Amino acid sequence: MTTDAVAAPPVDSTESADRHAFEAALEASFPASKRPQEGEAVSGVIAGITPDVVLVSIGAKSEALMDLHELEGEKVGDRIDAVVIKAGPDIRLSRKLAVARRAKAELRAAWETGIPVLGKVLSRNKGGFEVAIGGTGGPRAFCPVSQIDVGRHDEPGLLQFVGQSFDFRVIEYAEDGRRVVVSRAAILREALEKSLGEIRERIVPGAVLTGQVRSITDFGAFVDLGGVDGLVHVTEISRRRVAHAKDVLTIGQEVQVKVTKVENEGKRISLSMKELEKDPWEGLAQRIPPGTAFTKPVARHADFGLFIEIEPGIDGLVHVSQLPPGIDLKDPSVAVGQEVSGWVREIDEEHRRLSLSLREASATDPWDGLAEKMPEGSVVAGQVENVAPFGVFVRLEIGLTGLIPNSETGLPHGTPASKTFAPGQKVEVKVIGLDAQRRRISLSATGAREEAERGEIRKYREDSAKRERSEPGRPTNFGASLMAALSSPNKPAKSAR
Repeated sequence: MTTDAVAAPPVDSTESADRHAFEAALEASFPASKRPQEGEAVSGVIAGITPDVVLVSIGAKSEALMDLHELEGEKVGDRIDAVVIKAGPDIRLSRKLAVARRAKAELRAAWETGIPVLGKVLSRNKGGFEVAIGGTGGPRAFCPVSQIDVGRHDEPGLLQFVGQSFDFRVIEYAEDGRRVVVSRAAILREALEKSLGEIRERIVPGAVLTGQVRSITDFGAFVDLGGVDGLVHVTEISRRRVAHAKDVLTIGQEVQVKVTKVENEGKRISLSMKELEKDPWEGLAQRIPPGTAFTKPVARHADFGLFIEIEPGIDGLVHVSQLPPGIDLKDPSVAVGQEVSGWVREIDEEHRRLSLSLREASATDPWDGLAEKMPEGSVVAGQVENVAPFGVFVRLEIGLTGLIPNSETGLPHGTPASKTFAPGQKVEVKVIGLDAQRRRISLSATGAREEAERGEIRKYREDSAKRERSEPGRPTNFGASLMAALSSPNKPAKSAR
């Protein structure tokens, strides 16, 4: 039995010739060892631009071809990077694929190293934003809402990020770049922490800083020092009296402050604006020496007197003893806000004390020579000025007022002095204490009465001694009275035994 061989199909001589010619041309252009492969990245120079394609010289005898729409403003002679997408008779290139591949490699490197990447927020989507890495044509990434900023925003506020470009941190890279998650907040937090660290190094007691008023409360104002807040208490806002911070400060206002205290590991910072103001007590005695007249409103009351702001930050005290005769703190003429006239009595810059008076001023210092004029133990006349819960103020002369403590009024304990003493009443008092340094005089109504009684007794004894010397044997007043009583006819009879 004979086996017939299967005949091979006839080969078209023309097709065979073309194939051999192409292979020869390809071999001539690229040796087999250097022939570009599909997917290979190449670099070339734009050799020409036609209405349809771009001719790119990549080292072969003939140029490779690239779609015209892949150009982004380049011109002939510019070098570009591309990827071989076809290695047939015509070598086809894609520049966008090269860009995408490079961007993908850069994304992975950024994820591994933590290097920030530039991205443009394209749109708002469910749960976050779509971000184009490297620009509009770059690979896409997802940014969650919580990662777009360090603060919270409502929905209208979130739309402000669309269309803007920011630096992002790649926080997730998966599925060979098909899932990329980025964060802008991570970069902002790192910058903030670095900034806060630098700021905290400068926030030390005594440091003078500039900040912005962030919020105002009943007890003061919080000032933002660049991410760190400090408190300016209402008493530290100004040397002038400030009732509420909102009266002198506004939110957003730039202020200069001095750090006075840093506590709780830097979490509690006390600030002062007042300490940066000029000390109003400096040179006060030269500006308003004792004897200077003033007309000012009453600022506030206390149990022992009233305060008047003579200059910004300078409050003087009108002690109750220096109120006009017959006037007490309840009088409408010295109510808060009421304008009063008086004069400066004394200035103590060291202890920051200013003593004022609403009384008539003395032409000379009444304390000059007072120890000789009214020595302790002397009895003097005066006029009641005011009656206070702790005693009675007595005017001895113009500019000189003393105090009778309750214990020296002679009244039973607990009896109000107002029961016996009234403004304008003339009284005699004994000087029981002089304090020239503090300009205080202590008086005693009891002592004056005792001195008067002792005077009467001395006078009686002196008169009796004179009569005894002039009429020896004559009975004294007491003896005469006794004799008259014994000789009286109405004297009682002796009782029967």
